[in-house]
Amino acid sequence: MLLCGMLRRVRAFKRWMRSQGLEYSDVLDFKDDPEQGISVIALGDLKEGDLVATIPKSACLTVKTSGASDIIESAGLGGSLGLAFALMYEKSLGEDSPWAGYLQLLPQQECVPCVWSLEEVDSLLSGTELHEIVKEDKGLIFEDWKQNILPLLDLNSANVKLNPDYFGVEHYFAAKSLVASRSFQIDDFHGSGMVPLADLFNHKTGAEDVHFTSVSSHCQSDSDADNDDHVVANSDDNEPSTEHPHGDGEEFSAPSNGKSPLGGSDLESSALEDVPTVLQMIMVKDVRAGAEVFNTYGLIGNAALLHRYGFTEPDNQFDIVNIDMELVLKWSSSLFSSRYIRARLSLWRKLGYSACQSQNSEYFELTSDGMPQIELLILLYIMLLTENVYHKLDLKLSTMESYDEALCIILSEKNNIQLGKGSEMSEEQLLTESVCNAISSLADMRESLYPSNSKEDDIELLRSCSIRDRKLYHSLSLRVSERKILEKLRTYAATHML
Repeated sequence: MLLCGMLRRVRAFKRWMRSQGLEYSDVLDFKDDPEQGISVIALGDLKEGDLVATIPKSACLTVKTSGASDIIESAGLGGSLGLAFALMYEKSLGEDSPWAGYLQLLPQQECVPCVWSLEEVDSLLSGTELHEIVKEDKGLIFEDWKQNILPLLDLNSANVKLNPDYFGVEHYFAAKSLVASRSFQIDDFHGSGMVPLADLFNHKTGAEDVHFTSVSSHCQSDSDADNDDHVVANSDDNEPSTEHPHGDGEEFSAPSNGKSPLGGSDLESSALEDVPTVLQMIMVKDVRAGAEVFNTYGLIGNAALLHRYGFTEPDNQFDIVNIDMELVLKWSSSLFSSRYIRARLSLWRKLGYSACQSQNSEYFELTSDGMPQIELLILLYIMLLTENVYHKLDLKLSTMESYDEALCIILSEKNNIQLGKGSEMSEEQLLTESVCNAISSLADMRESLYPSNSKEDDIELLRSCSIRDRKLYHSLSLRVSERKILEKLRTYAATHML
């Protein structure tokens, strides 16, 4: 019965695509798995350069094509907020929505942390890079709904009456999860949108099989094409993107009346002139028959993958762990006075160094192989300078043309190394025994933020966990990947102390 239901919804989606002029290669097939969802499989060999799909922009669900476009525009709902509202509106129409055949294929929501309960967030993500971020997300999404969506339910419009049963806060969270994980930036006019078929290709980091491009219905000069050859990033970081390519492709002309054939609001014809009207999917590598065809959402680590898409990947080479400035200052306060710390931090900033910044926080990144940012090493080095050397460096800053040169001289004097003018500092010079000990201490402090389980306990839990329990499995996977990086950081410090 379940299998029959899955086959029916895939067939309904194929019929819908044909009705909207969405064309795709008969070499592509759609596998519907009750646990993993839809995946795209190659029935035959695919070659690099093969055109495998052409998607009219009119078939994409955007704030411009939705039947709620007038409400969205008058309410000033922009970006992902407007698209989430458009998605809720079309779902509220049921079979009357022009996108019904597409929407029935989507899950109710994606299993991303923003739709988890607060109890699940606290228990599963504690200590990870996502813990505080997700809690903040949930608060902001609720405020968005309360301030922007809830008031619209009281509108008395002759043309549109919203059904409150489809616009509750839980529906908004669900819509936001789908928009965050599935939307693409289409163009400047449409903004981000839901792109049928394109969103069925699963992600594989650094292993893109198919690429999405925008194709104009008008001929382009070589210079125009050159200017269009750039990635159009989504309005939200790390979302899938489209790229304007060189050359021409199969075309779908915009309707002469400027109105979406799906029944959306009138489109300004002047805004559509010379704008690409279709999206193409082109193979960028060969794929053998029977293999899954992958897209890539970017070169991103597991924290970002889980945050936006609801999954992780084993041995992700783009994983990172952050060491907050607050943690560095906490370590410093166990050794030095507040006045001492402020002076050393001020000198570090005076030298022109800074940490990464996100909103009101500062942090240092550790790469997947446990390498710390050079800025962190320099800060620790300055924190641990003797008073005599510190004052000497402070004095040199007032006489040297280059701040880096002043630090290089101090390093060379401490290590009995002669450096010529313009020489750069060496990481090896910064890694004194005291700096290496500080790195190990910071690794221990960062690890203490996780639950009491050891890394080995987490690894064993992950081995025994079923991937069907997606929340537990992927949160464990994230925690394990982060703890492995911290272990590599300890090894890095220990190696340089030898």
